[in-house]
Amino acid sequence: MNIQKLKGFLIEAKIHTYASNGEGGEDIFPDGSKNLKFEKGDFQYSDKYFGSESFGGEEIVSYKNKPIWKMAYQGGIIEKIYLKKEIYDFLQDALKKIPENKPFRGPSNLKKGNFEYFNQNSGNIQGFVGREHILYKNKKVYKLEYHGGTINHPLL
Repeated sequence: MNIQKLKGFLIEAKIHTYASNGEGGEDIFPDGSKNLKFEKGDFQYSDKYFGSESFGGEEIVSYKNKPIWKMAYQGGIIEKIYLKKEIYDFLQDALKKIPENKPFRGPSNLKKGNFEYFNQNSGNIQGFVGREHILYKNKKVYKLEYHGGTINHPLL
């Protein structure tokens, strides 16, 4: 297993979970958390989170059932406007355009109609920090911070 395989799997997993289905199709647990899952070959992906308008969670990638990568995130809608569905639909569009070299969230910038997405990060798949936000008519309506990297795997 190598970094390129991990990146490829991450892109596929992220596109097949929240970016395509939003909050649909997840497991809901007694503690109120939700979990989106994807598996392919020896890889498993889990995105466990709490909340909706304001939320936090973590993504874990396992290889042969051993965790090798994680990302923690916290964010949500910051402006009380009646566009929750539109904001999150636009976010899903942005997250489908995940960069191959930094498969953490969406592209550095995306504009569609009155919405604009921004993503800034530093580091690489082995260790990174970043933040994203969405503007609606040039007003910030959503923000998220994230960080993560490889864990428990000497070959990465």
